[in-house]
Amino acid sequence: MIFLDETGFMLQPNCRRTWAWRGRTPIQRVWAAHDRRSVIGCVSLSPAGQRIEMDWRMYAENIETPQVVAFVRQQVAQHGRIILILDRWNVHRAAVRQLQQELGGRIHVEELPGYAPELNPAEQIWNHAKYTDLANFVPEHIAHLARRVGLSFHYQSLNPHLLRSYFKTAKLRL
Repeated sequence: MIFLDETGFMLQPNCRRTWAWRGRTPIQRVWAAHDRRSVIGCVSLSPAGQRIEMDWRMYAENIETPQVVAFVRQQVAQHGRIILILDRWNVHRAAVRQLQQELGGRIHVEELPGYAPELNPAEQIWNHAKYTDLANFVPEHIAHLARRVGLSFHYQSLNPHLLRSYFKTAKLRL
């Protein structure tokens, strides 16, 4: 079972709580550039629910149908038959049509209800990265941002308790 989703990371920081000396407002100096990195990722659950893994790919451009198709193909090659769970984004729908023609019975697709990101455990990957690991982080350039995002995902993938908590947050029993 694979829960799939995408997001973007920008050079602009996600401002969270911080501290400063009394009477001195904290200031974050940022670049005016609006560069970004797009990420596609998934949380996969083994049939017995014993193994939870995450996988992701980062792109310089916006994610479109070919990137989704390539990512899902890779998941099928790695896991064999899969149940793919995703939202109803048009790019997903186009990718699913192409994948079902290509892979046939090796992929079964379930769509999440509209406007229900809280049901997708993959959303928690992005939330943890953006609002915990990268909170108040001001990157020097786009490569610096990409490195830190990659580190966040790497450390998340090494923490099975954290990955299990994403299912708990989505109110899905394992």
